[in-house]
Amino acid sequence: EEPKPLTEGKVAGIDLGIKDFAIVHDGEKCSKFPNPRYLSKHERNLKRKQRKLARKQKGSQSRNKARKLVAKVHERVSNTRQDYLHKVSRKIVDNNQVVVVENLNIKGMVRNHKLAKAISDVSWGMFVNFLDYKLKEKGGVLVEIDRWFPSSKLCSHCHYELESLTLDVREWTCPKCGTHHDRDENASANIRAEGIRVL
Repeated sequence: EEPKPLTEGKVAGIDLGIKDFAIVHDGEKCSKFPNPRYLSKHERNLKRKQRKLARKQKGSQSRNKARKLVAKVHERVSNTRQDYLHKVSRKIVDNNQVVVVENLNIKGMVRNHKLAKAISDVSWGMFVNFLDYKLKEKGGVLVEIDRWFPSSKLCSHCHYELESLTLDVREWTCPKCGTHHDRDENASANIRAEGIRVL
């Protein structure tokens, strides 16, 4: 039986990204988990094996062998990715009672052909699912905040909101209070604060 969900305890806000996989703010400190980019590590090997497969005659025994070799590479990528996601989600869940994430429109984001491969490789959706079931097992709570919440543009000190902030700007200084922000750390602090407000 799943324990009754409790919101008493540590709250962590998570900003999911591509440069760093997850930036976690627990109210005291900010920790970053790197993005291992598993697909790009195996890309050369995968391309070579897919090229070999394309040259084989349809229906032949050698094509079947080549197809299995391609499938093996995909399986290795999938297994190493899942292993990493399990380890990161376990670490976050063990240290926090409430976890706050943004409700991202991943299907819409994948339509951007420049980022599609990187977004698919990082597997945010699977990571959030892992967090959800692990929190339910221990009686924790996953809070999803609105995807339109301006987590990156909002100053976490004085709540001043910038009119615009392009993706290439990684650091900025608040014109109102003068606080210098790391874009991702500031976003994770804002996500955490919004999650507490929602609760």
